[in-house]
Amino acid sequence: MKKVSRRKIVSVVSMVLLCVLMCSMTVFAAEEAPKPELYATFWALVPPVVAIALALITKEVYSSLFVGILVGALFYSGFSFEGTVTHIFQGGIISVLSDEYNVGILVFLVILGAMVSLMNRAGGSAAFGRWASQHIKTRVGAQLATVVLGVLIFIDDYFNCLTVGSVMRPVTDKHNVSRAKLAYLIDSTAAPVCIIAPISSWAAAVTGFVKGEDGFSIFIQAIPYNFYALLTIVMMIAIVTMKVDYGPMKIHEDNAKKGDIYTTPDRPYENASTEVVNHNGKVIDLVIPIISLIVCCVIGMIYTGGFFSGTDFVTAFSQSDASVGLVLGSFFGLVITIVLYMVRKVLSFSDCMSCIPEGFKAMVPAIMILTFAWTLKAMTDSLGAAVYVEGLVKSSAGSLMNFLPAIIFLIGCLLAFATGTSWGTFGILIPIVVQAFANDPKLMIISISACMAGAVCGDHCSPISDTTIMASAGAQSNHVNHVSTQLPYAMTAAAVSFVTYIVAGFVQSAWIALPFGIVLMLAVLFVIKKKTKSA
Repeated sequence: MKKVSRRKIVSVVSMVLLCVLMCSMTVFAAEEAPKPELYATFWALVPPVVAIALALITKEVYSSLFVGILVGALFYSGFSFEGTVTHIFQGGIISVLSDEYNVGILVFLVILGAMVSLMNRAGGSAAFGRWASQHIKTRVGAQLATVVLGVLIFIDDYFNCLTVGSVMRPVTDKHNVSRAKLAYLIDSTAAPVCIIAPISSWAAAVTGFVKGEDGFSIFIQAIPYNFYALLTIVMMIAIVTMKVDYGPMKIHEDNAKKGDIYTTPDRPYENASTEVVNHNGKVIDLVIPIISLIVCCVIGMIYTGGFFSGTDFVTAFSQSDASVGLVLGSFFGLVITIVLYMVRKVLSFSDCMSCIPEGFKAMVPAIMILTFAWTLKAMTDSLGAAVYVEGLVKSSAGSLMNFLPAIIFLIGCLLAFATGTSWGTFGILIPIVVQAFANDPKLMIISISACMAGAVCGDHCSPISDTTIMASAGAQSNHVNHVSTQLPYAMTAAAVSFVTYIVAGFVQSAWIALPFGIVLMLAVLFVIKKKTKSA
């Protein structure tokens, strides 16, 4: 009996202790992630501002980004040493590198780097350069060819940046176009083109944020109101044909005409291509891999959207997973390229395999900057930057209705510039706009387009934007050089777009506002050209 009673006592005590433990765990679970004191305040936007300012001042990207991450972690932890270190790594670097989408983008970059290395080693790039030198005779022609190729590759901005860069770099180098100018042309035909292309990963992202509406139909209707994207394309063509350069870009272009395409002493990519080039390569050794890559990436994206399970093409694209689709497509593009070179006996199997680590090494700078940029975004997310901006937009939605598209454009610019993400800006602003303008469909479409344009503009200007980083990698340009030379051009397009959105808010017609914006853009460039000549 004593044994039984002891067992009962032990079991009862164990049950009580278990209940107490579970209760305490429930309490801890409820308090597991308390919001920091600075949550959803202006301070949430300070870390990226610090990183951007330091990058522009010191001309050094890695340390600037890390300082921004450190500031964000300090704010989150309340200046606790242990909490800061934990948040930097566990809540930041490890977290972003564990994200399935981010890992997919990194794998895509590595495969694309390997393909570029293969095309260089096989002599395809050199052969294209020789062909282009016979058909493209001038600096203007080389720059316009870059713009045309960038517009044609509208599927995805990452794919655009690296593909256009690898194809056009030998051509622009031959005609003494600065690497900074090449990076600007690549960057300006990446996001700005993708955001007005109905069949692109960006269209898929935007339609996913328009809840309760026909997202794809709204995206189509918003295209003529996407003034920043459209005016950026107009500006590029005008700058090239009118031969207008100003700001830091003018220094780079003047030096390039004298033979120095880098300008600054820091030339991280000057000797990037050290492998032996096969001089027997032909243009098809570049064209077939690029076409294979495009076709395979399209197939990969619609595959992830369920096209081969019965979903129609447009819907499959709108619900595709760009990360997985690009990985699948680039992998099969790589396989086709290796098989092509082996069949043509341009490269042996061992030569092809040696190009893979070479391509990986070429992408290490871009991968490091991307990882730090993603980590910095994780810091702003944990500080509630999205909540803070949402409150600002909602508080202004009731008044100044006709000025609201211009205001939303400005907020989108600032948010994307500070966070380095256009898709994140879509996710914050578009649902608010849909809710605020539910009773005014026309103004809703203009304001959604202003969200997209502002996000692309901020993304275009931001040194911590992944697209800006990819453009630097594609052009093999110093990243800070690219940012500092591009900023005056992007800000010119942004200023004209802002004025055009004010006009659009009142007339509510793209047929009036867009021509007004184009004429204003050309007039501004004409005045700048006159002033730079007289200076």
